[in-house]
Amino acid sequence: MKTVNVVAAIIKCGDKIFATQRGYGEFKDGWEFPGGKIEEGETPQEALVREIWEELDTEIEVGELFDTVEYDYPTFHLSMDCFFCTVKSGSLALKEHEAARWLTGETLSSVDWLPADRDLIKNLRNFCISEGEKKA
Repeated sequence: MKTVNVVAAIIKCGDKIFATQRGYGEFKDGWEFPGGKIEEGETPQEALVREIWEELDTEIEVGELFDTVEYDYPTFHLSMDCFFCTVKSGSLALKEHEAARWLTGETLSSVDWLPADRDLIKNLRNFCISEGEKKA
């Protein structure tokens, strides 16, 4: 089975996380974290900076790796490195997505996530809740 290597940006602002709804392709209308394929010669971090610039007209700061998702779709295996990120400049303009939302740990399940993202969301919700408890 073919492996597709991608990166995803978990863009944080305070206690909120930015999610996008796909506007095209086989998984149109599903919710995901923005990002895309790693091109030859790129590091995952470089790919993420490029993808977010292309998709959202926004410059990001790539932080720590949160998780790597390994998921088998019917026609390919997805390997997705998910990094925490912050906005350096830009307005998160939707160039390829239908919609976007800022979600909290409590509202992460309010959208229909793509299959590969579902376990990630569980881990992220637990992380957000434990981060919130640290601040309290």
